[in-house]
Amino acid sequence: MLKVQEIREIIKLIDQSSIDEFTFESEGTKVKLKKNTVSVTPTVVAKPAVEESSAVKAEPTEAASPASAPVKEAAEQPAAQSPAADETLHQITSPMVGTFYQSPSPEAQAFVTVGDKVKNDSVVCIVEAMKLFNEIEAEVNGEIVEVLAKDGQLVEYGQPLFLVRQN
Repeated sequence: MLKVQEIREIIKLIDQSSIDEFTFESEGTKVKLKKNTVSVTPTVVAKPAVEESSAVKAEPTEAASPASAPVKEAAEQPAAQSPAADETLHQITSPMVGTFYQSPSPEAQAFVTVGDKVKNDSVVCIVEAMKLFNEIEAEVNGEIVEVLAKDGQLVEYGQPLFLVRQN
C-alpha cells in the first residue's frame, strides 16, 4: 500500500506534467487521479460614470442586478488574496479530497493555531478520506499566519489550508 508521502509525490509529479488522468494499481489497491481541467477566464468590465451608477441604484432592474454582482465579487477577490501574495508566505494545501480536522479527536486541542511555530515535519491537521485519517505535515519551517479551512469542512485537492510565514 502506498504511503501518504508517496501519494503526495505522485500528485506533485502529475500536477507538473501534461497528464490529465493517472491510474495506479498494486496488490488490490487502486489510486486514480484526475486533474481539474476547468479554466476560468476573467472578464474586465469598465466602471460606469458616477451619474449612471446612482441611476442604477435608484432603479434596479433584473438585468442590472446579476451583472453588477459578479463585478463586485471579482473586485473583492484580489483584496482577500493579498496576504497570499506575500512571497514569504507558503500555502499548505490539501493533497486530497476529504474532510479537514484541526485536531486528532473532538476533545483534543488543535494541532496548530495562528502564531504557532512549525517545522517541515510538524503535523498541522488531518484530512479524512474514505475512513482513512491522513496526517498533513507543514513541509516548511515557519509560523502559522492563517488557518484557511474550518474544522469539519470538506476540502478539495490543492485547496489552501494554512498560510505559513517561512523562516
